[in-house]
Amino acid sequence: MTTQWTDQLTGTAPSPRGPASDTLIRIITGRSETADVELSSLADNVSTALRATEDLLSDDDLQLTLFLLYVLHYGPAEYVEGDWEWNPRLIGIRQLIEGQLENVLRLHNPVPAVLPVTGEEVAETLFSMTADAARPSLATWMARHATVEQLREFLIHRSIYTLREADPHTWVIPRLRGRAKAALVEIQSDEYGGGKPDCIHAEIFARTLRNFGLDDRPDAYIDVVPAVILNSMNTMSFFGLNRRLQGATIGHLAAFEMTSSIPNKYYSRAFARLGYDEDVTWYFDEHVEADAVHEQIAGRDLAGGAAEDDPRLIADIVFGASACLFVDDLVGKRLYDRWTNGETALRTSPEHEG
Repeated sequence: MTTQWTDQLTGTAPSPRGPASDTLIRIITGRSETADVELSSLADNVSTALRATEDLLSDDDLQLTLFLLYVLHYGPAEYVEGDWEWNPRLIGIRQLIEGQLENVLRLHNPVPAVLPVTGEEVAETLFSMTADAARPSLATWMARHATVEQLREFLIHRSIYTLREADPHTWVIPRLRGRAKAALVEIQSDEYGGGKPDCIHAEIFARTLRNFGLDDRPDAYIDVVPAVILNSMNTMSFFGLNRRLQGATIGHLAAFEMTSSIPNKYYSRAFARLGYDEDVTWYFDEHVEADAVHEQIAGRDLAGGAAEDDPRLIADIVFGASACLFVDDLVGKRLYDRWTNGETALRTSPEHEG
């Protein structure tokens, strides 16, 4: 189970996965001499793809297109030429994809008829929702059975989000106040190393990649990860960049933290079983302790505090948590199904999603 193409040259744009992403890449890399015409073509290609797709969440072309539209708000992306971040036509095209993404996520994660009412009830609902997911089959399987090549793939998959860890959720900080805002800042301060650059969680993960012989540049492996990995990051960005969905961002972060501590313990064991020391396992060991604390802050002070401050957020808090569990389950299922069948979970070529 090997993948022969993985590394991307610095400043090189990702390989397109269909007409929409191909057109967008030409636009943002400055390779188009007629941007207005290309923008119209992009809108047409996205509309056509949205009508034709059978599953947006695993659609390579649309997920890469949305990912690149979001990258304009993050960086680094050395291949981008020009100021496209707030181009109104690109924002409008992004909203076309976001509209269908929200429809799909809400279809799979309907809000229950009976919702919690108080902040304490919101926290208890979230802990109940995440109880089973906190005992993950993928992580426990990896602790016993994962090969070196599968651990390598695991790090590649994780790199797409983890080299920007915490960034999607940080967008919601200026939209909160009081107890909820203080709770989120406390969590994010830990994620960003508490003022110590070497302790930023994204930097610790970058060290893990280097010590495993992998590229630590953001998006170095964008060409080989499947659409469900892009969708996981896209869902976070979608929630975080849209103020009306601040409740969903809160719920997503709470569920994310509540389902992190135990899996990371097993991930660490998987690497240790194959002889890797703390140079590789530090990232996972750090999250066993940190996220055990974060889950309480996220559930009770962030989600509970936000619900108390504005009860209108409760439905979306529950929705965001459910969406987090659903999207992450798609990722876990792909990895587990492929690996237990002796197959790669990465895409096998730029032209074919294997």
